[in-house]
Amino acid sequence: MAALASQFSGLRCALLSSSLLSRPSAATGLALAWPAVGNSLASGGEIVCAARIGAPLALTPVQKEREALKKLFEEAYDRARIAPMEGVAFTLEDFHAAIQKYDFDSEIGSKVKGTVFMTDANGALVDITAKSSAYLPLQEACIYRIKHVSEAGIFPGLTEEFVVIGENAADDSLILSLRSIQYDLAWERCRQLQAEDVVVKGKVVGGNKGGVVAMVEGLRGFVPFSQISTKSTAEELLDKELPLKFVELDEEQSRLVLSNRKAMADNQAQLGIGSVVLGTVQSLKPYGAFIDIGGINGLLHVSQISHDRVSDISTVLQPGDTLKVMILSHDRERGRVSLSTKKLEPTPGDMIRNPKLVFEKADEMAQTFRQRIAQAEAMARADMLRFQPESGLSLSSDGILGSLSSDLPADGLHLDDVPPAEDVVSFSEDNSDTSE
Repeated sequence: MAALASQFSGLRCALLSSSLLSRPSAATGLALAWPAVGNSLASGGEIVCAARIGAPLALTPVQKEREALKKLFEEAYDRARIAPMEGVAFTLEDFHAAIQKYDFDSEIGSKVKGTVFMTDANGALVDITAKSSAYLPLQEACIYRIKHVSEAGIFPGLTEEFVVIGENAADDSLILSLRSIQYDLAWERCRQLQAEDVVVKGKVVGGNKGGVVAMVEGLRGFVPFSQISTKSTAEELLDKELPLKFVELDEEQSRLVLSNRKAMADNQAQLGIGSVVLGTVQSLKPYGAFIDIGGINGLLHVSQISHDRVSDISTVLQPGDTLKVMILSHDRERGRVSLSTKKLEPTPGDMIRNPKLVFEKADEMAQTFRQRIAQAEAMARADMLRFQPESGLSLSSDGILGSLSSDLPADGLHLDDVPPAEDVVSFSEDNSDTSE
């Protein structure tokens, strides 16, 4: 026994963790070993422990951080529960006052400025600095038919002026439109084009038994078949572009009537009366032939085919024939053009006997014809001057236009020196016949 006690006399125990002491198996083992330890102490042995049981344990840095965060959370929770508005300068009353201050007129038809901040397949969300965002439906994004708002140039960040057209009862959000604004601008543009009497292009998008529907400046206009220069059907004209002029424009009734015939006549008028154009025979009638001259039907009357009498037009022309004709006159209101091949004959009857020669000499004969018309008009103006001595001009019996003053040459101005007229504005058929 004395030997065993001497072995325990210098024993030092290691630190016992609280977890070890808390485990039942460890406590049981310690209880079983305790009598032996007691006997050792009774015999004079010494046991030295590095830490007493129950002393506080040291925390790691991670554990310290967790404890600090837990304390902050508990303090914030207590403040939110006891004094939620403590330290906040912007009160609830200030919030309501700000909403009233920056509110705007949201009546139907009013215009607002907004910025697109999100788009989707059905439209776009727009910030208009209101209580809630507004929505731009796809069908209201553009005057044309589109499949996505991006086709109309609408992307997040775009700032534009919109018009309010409705309100969503579910969330009190407003419904906006760009189409309404573009619609008003399109009517204004059409009124301007009508006032200027210009020719516009229109794409045929539909038709019925009375005519075709064409898109002009984003608006749907109606073109009656009576105002179409060709004999084409609505199916044949579908998706084609036609030159058009405005006939009737009524924004209140959404009525827009157009004419292709007037547009084509206006284009042909730029060639000038007396101009030679290439045409194709479309149809034959007892009174003449209809000639297509670049999209418009002109009438070649039976009396204007040849100087010789033509009893049966089919003996001279057939549908599909290509020929040269001269423009005699224009009826812009009706969109009609009168044509002639008689004026192009080098000798009377050539159109019946030798039409090829007529077409070869067509430009030369047209030039001669225009010169005669210019001289006839100059003579008519000179005749007027005979009865206006205050004009300071006189006309001799030899056709010499002279001056009673010293401004003109002493030998006068001979009418043969008048240059040929490229574009004769108008003349009567009777005058042209007598000039020959």
